Amino acid sequence: MKKTAVFPGSFDPYTNGHHDIVMRALNLFDEIIIGIGYNSSKQNRYFEIDTMVNRIEEVYKDIPQVKVVVYNELTSTLAKKYDAGFLIRGLRNTTDFEYENTISQMNRYLNENLETVFLITSPQYASISSTIIREVHRYGGNVSEFLPYEV
Repeated sequence: MKKTAVFPGSFDPYTNGHHDIVMRALNLFDEIIIGIGYNSSKQNRYFEIDTMVNRIEEVYKDIPQVKVVVYNELTSTLAKKYDAGFLIRGLRNTTDFEYENTISQMNRYLNENLETVFLITSPQYASISSTIIREVHRYGGNVSEFLPYEV
């Protein structure tokens, strides 16, 4: 049976930390759907969704097991749409765990066949967050070493 996982997020922007999680998850799953979602708690995106889709697709152009989709629905609904039995989430610290644990429980309630798999962030990426990258970029700082593509 094919093991498909969804890696959901706003990915604004998609960082080397995200990329590391996907590359490691490829050892666990047959297919990974990177779902770029609209986050209702975030008012405006810094990078346009179409830009992120194009850049992420370029990163994985030689890895057919990775697909990129945009969604504006519950993550559990997206997982059902792609017959995915797993969600992938990266954890940098205990704060991430508390937040992600609550979300995973709700996703399990909404889709009882959906398991969340937590991957601990590799140490070199533990301090990277999309929020910090946006701030550095907004004020003209060089963020190229934190992203798997050109900005």
